[in-house]
Amino acid sequence: MTDLHPTTDMVGWREWVSLPGIGVPWIKVKVDTGARSSSLHAFDIEELPGDRVRFRVQPWQDSDRDAVAAECPVHDRRVVRSSSGHTEERIVVLLDVVLGGRPVTAETTLTNRDQMGFRMLVGREALRQGFTVDPARSFLGGRAPREIRRRNRGRELA
Repeated sequence: MTDLHPTTDMVGWREWVSLPGIGVPWIKVKVDTGARSSSLHAFDIEELPGDRVRFRVQPWQDSDRDAVAAECPVHDRRVVRSSSGHTEERIVVLLDVVLGGRPVTAETTLTNRDQMGFRMLVGREALRQGFTVDPARSFLGGRAPREIRRRNRGRELA
């Protein structure tokens, strides 16, 4: 068997990543080996002609500030079963995710994760691009700057 990724990078169960293709410099994610694809909290999702989608992203968990508008080609549509057992059809886009300082392409479903603990999940399809998960550790790829972490918690900048 050929190993496509002979070296692996270690990541923790939660990490800070960036989504440079859609203009999101920081977003805190849960690394989820139980999820096949990645999932991003998106709202105002609007399908466009030419198999494209426009949506908005709120990168901060406890704040409505700094929402980012994005537009991407639709990669696929899938019926996804949530952790609570509900199924829904979701739009899938390909997003560049910088995880542990390394860019990977992630098949990412767009859905409302407003009530979830993290704005984004990074699933197995992204992780198999050369990552090993240490479930006992967090932020092995580094932490976001302090002002970003404060903003993520809904605290005003000092």
